Amino acid sequence: MSKVLLTGGTGFIGSHTAVKLLEQGHEAVLADNLSNSSRDVVDRIEQITGKRPVFYEIDVADRQALADLFRKESPDAVIHFAGYKAVGESVAKPLMYYRNNLDTTLTLLETMAQFDCRRIIFSSSSTVYGASQPPFNEDSPTGGCSNPYGWTKFMIEKILEGAAHADERLSVVLLRYFNPVGAHASGLIGEKPGGIPNNLMPFITQVAAGKRDHLNVFGNDYETPDGTGVRDYIHVVDLAKGHVAALNYAESHTGTEVFNLGTGKGTSVLEMIHAFERANGLTIPYVIAPRRPGDLAFSFAETRKAEAVLHWKAEKNIEDMCRDAWRFEKGLL
Repeated sequence: MSKVLLTGGTGFIGSHTAVKLLEQGHEAVLADNLSNSSRDVVDRIEQITGKRPVFYEIDVADRQALADLFRKESPDAVIHFAGYKAVGESVAKPLMYYRNNLDTTLTLLETMAQFDCRRIIFSSSSTVYGASQPPFNEDSPTGGCSNPYGWTKFMIEKILEGAAHADERLSVVLLRYFNPVGAHASGLIGEKPGGIPNNLMPFITQVAAGKRDHLNVFGNDYETPDGTGVRDYIHVVDLAKGHVAALNYAESHTGTEVFNLGTGKGTSVLEMIHAFERANGLTIPYVIAPRRPGDLAFSFAETRKAEAVLHWKAEKNIEDMCRDAWRFEKGLL
């Protein structure tokens, strides 16, 4: 079993991955500056698993703080989630995204080298495929990203590939995932964005909870079946299992490997709204708003490589995602 450092470990995906790691006998060390999460997530992970992860409230770009963590904990591997992640915000504040996301990764890699930690799983994104035509497979062209957030993921992939090329002992796994939604079945952890949500599902659940009057659907004139954007939504618990599978893979492989984590199925915004209504017996009022800068019409995955190599496949469906997301939101009321 491994001791794993999760940067951004109290965030949406990091917290669910910590649960899966602990359930499978690994140790979890969480590092997070709490810019988009809260300290009580550590308590909730302990409630779910009966095990308390070690937690450091640090900025991973802080070289001294990160070195102190490595000196105390000596992690065997890192799963790197830390970074800003809102597409629209990245268009408005590109320099903030480049500075934060790249600095965090560079500091992390240098610190890993200093303390002889040689395995890293990176939280990448389907946005690296840019204007390629879906379904995306791991060999689809990358680059041509439509927003600075996507470019930071693309650049970090290149940084990691270069690091692995220069150090043959390094194992890098790039996980390009699609649209994580849902929550843990306990309702104890889920997606809890600060301020106005940037993603569809927490906006839907906040409307359902009466926190917002209506949902804005950004664009209904895309060349899709109903005019709204189509995405590959994946349950966050399935996604967390994919990270554990990637960690196991990295134990016996070096170099760089890339895997898509998705379902291989596209769901439109309107289809997701109606699935939520059916799953939970609610009505979600919505209005059509202008397209957001940086959004694409279609994005969905080809997932055969992850199935064949990692022996991983998404198991939960859209209704599971909607029910679990609503259960978590109700727990916040």
